[in-house]
Amino acid sequence: MDCIRWGIVGCGDVTEVKSGPGMCEADRSSVVAVMRRTGHLAEDYARRHKVPRWYDDADKLINDSEVDAVYVATPPGSHLEYGLRACRAGKPAYVEKPMARNHQECREMVDAFRAADVDLFVAYYRRALPRFLKAKELINSGELGVITAVRYRFDEPIPRELDPKNLPWRLSAAESGGGLFFDLGSHALDIIDFLLGPLVDIGGIAANRAHGYDVEDSVAMHFGTACGAVGVASWNFASPVSRDRIQILGTKGRVTLSVFGNEPVSWEQNENRQLFDLSNPKHIQQPMIQTVVDSLLGRGRCDSTGESAARTARVMDAVVENYYGSRGNGFWDDPRSWPGRKGWSLAP
Repeated sequence: MDCIRWGIVGCGDVTEVKSGPGMCEADRSSVVAVMRRTGHLAEDYARRHKVPRWYDDADKLINDSEVDAVYVATPPGSHLEYGLRACRAGKPAYVEKPMARNHQECREMVDAFRAADVDLFVAYYRRALPRFLKAKELINSGELGVITAVRYRFDEPIPRELDPKNLPWRLSAAESGGGLFFDLGSHALDIIDFLLGPLVDIGGIAANRAHGYDVEDSVAMHFGTACGAVGVASWNFASPVSRDRIQILGTKGRVTLSVFGNEPVSWEQNENRQLFDLSNPKHIQQPMIQTVVDSLLGRGRCDSTGESAARTARVMDAVVENYYGSRGNGFWDDPRSWPGRKGWSLAP
């Protein structure tokens, strides 16, 4: 095999610029088929992106003999289902993040792909972006001395127009596994895992303070890391201001950058400060996709696997357990049973 031919299950917004074109432009990579349950939308996507075939049935795409690997780009609520279908067909999968609705679903996927000896990757694409690779280089070089702490803070204002009767999938536990913490917070937690090693000794609390939906809107946590540093992080999706900053501190200096922004990486040591302007690419997932393709072709490796993504799911489950009670399969079916939801009251 000298090229990976992709089939995309769920050609929605994330595939328009972030990933779909990146799959076409990556070296030795092409998209040969797309699927969406609404057929005319799949057909429209295929026409606009010059993809040869389209389907409204996932099994037909997965079993297409010209599809070498499957990209699952649906909401997380169906990741397990489509991932296992690809696994049964013996086809590697690249699954959008978060990997699934909870750690249990992630482990089901990891175990199935391992048993079948089929590759499983997850789209935590920041692991391949120049900004984060530079931060990792600075940490690993010893420029910061002994890493002592990591701090992360994310604040986002309340959405102005939000219909409680017609919520986006990101605010439905049955579709996403929780609230925006799972969609956005997962990126930050995964990148901390990438920079400093797996998180340990996790503690956290979640609440819903300002919204009429069921899932959490505020999260705070503390943790340790494999390298020995201690960390704190918080997310507020009902804030009057916007903020997104991660700091890694050592005995000799610190690195500061954002998870979602495009500003330079800052390295400070005593009175010295250096900025590294490493802009994100147009198709932000393309560098990660390239590592997936290279890994499948046996000429490289990908750092975002089912195993690493399952670790992030395990961390998130631990952090919000107080709010949801159980994080086992099916917890999303009865919000009235969630301890955190029972205590909810709308702030004045």
